[in-house]
Amino acid sequence: MTETWPTGKSQTVTRIILATLLGLFGLWISASFLPALIWALVIAIAIDPLYVKARKRWPGPQARNWLAATITLAVALLVIVPIAIGIIQAAGEAHDVSLWISAARDNGIPPPAWLRDLPIGSAQVIAWWQANLATAEGAAKQLHHLSNAALVTHSSLIGRGLIHRLIIFAFTLIALFFLLRDRDGILSQLARAGDRLLGSTGERIGRQAILSVRGTIDGLVLVGIGEGAVMIPVYAVFGVSHPILLGALTGIAAIIPFGAVALFGVAALMLLGQSAVGAAIAVIVIGLVIVGIADHFVRPALIGGATRLPFLWVLIGILGGVESFGIIGLFIGPATMAVLVMLWRDFIGGDATVHPAGQGA
Repeated sequence: MTETWPTGKSQTVTRIILATLLGLFGLWISASFLPALIWALVIAIAIDPLYVKARKRWPGPQARNWLAATITLAVALLVIVPIAIGIIQAAGEAHDVSLWISAARDNGIPPPAWLRDLPIGSAQVIAWWQANLATAEGAAKQLHHLSNAALVTHSSLIGRGLIHRLIIFAFTLIALFFLLRDRDGILSQLARAGDRLLGSTGERIGRQAILSVRGTIDGLVLVGIGEGAVMIPVYAVFGVSHPILLGALTGIAAIIPFGAVALFGVAALMLLGQSAVGAAIAVIVIGLVIVGIADHFVRPALIGGATRLPFLWVLIGILGGVESFGIIGLFIGPATMAVLVMLWRDFIGGDATVHPAGQGA
């Protein structure tokens, strides 16, 4: 008596188990490259409207290839050129920093004049400075972690991390090219898969996730760049060194809500080093006003309008996403929250609109 391969319900269960195991195995194999794939997907979603317009203007299979290659190259230059400028600038400053550290260890660091103008605790701060930084022995003790050996070790670690990120970035560009080139086929396959698994809900989930990613890019990336651009003339007017470079770094930090505040502190410390106490206070105050307007009015309107989420949930999605997934969590978090809220509204059978701080849920 010969045994036959299981059919019907048993065969379906076997296929599901096999597909699940293979899927998990595939995720395990590609785990190192998943961040690159996610980054490529986020970039593709962000630039898709422009790509669609370009495809309408230049139709045809050959145009599809060179359009995808051109856009990928443009994205690469948009990332590489600012980083290269920053590295060149940092390399130029490294020699001066090294000389300053050597001079500080050999001769000490005299207390700056502005310490005497502090409204509170001036005497205590000056006394601490005299005991710990003003003499060669004290300065050497405080700056021991900036020794040449420590700097070499840190540079080695930074170098290995940079190589790893360059590999991920290169794979991101490769994935972006294929996502753009094969856009129509990928969307068609995803639509069929979503319809089979979730019915009409699958299409709505995909649409909501795409709108959330674009809204997050507008609310975080573009607003962050805007904050950095506004702070460049502020830095320049108050005499901060390298205002353009510091403004660019402020724009990058401002992508994370309230992240620009750290750069305002750096600018203030640089001004304090020049005994410009009033200018340091002015930079902090103006920066906080700009951040307050951006984070409390502009971002809620852009992100909340696209995701239909109160900014509290947007903020939870952003910060929780960053904590769980790093910088890519900026986009994963809000999109996940938006989809969850959409499913919740479907579950309770209505819009479930509430109005915290004047905004619907």
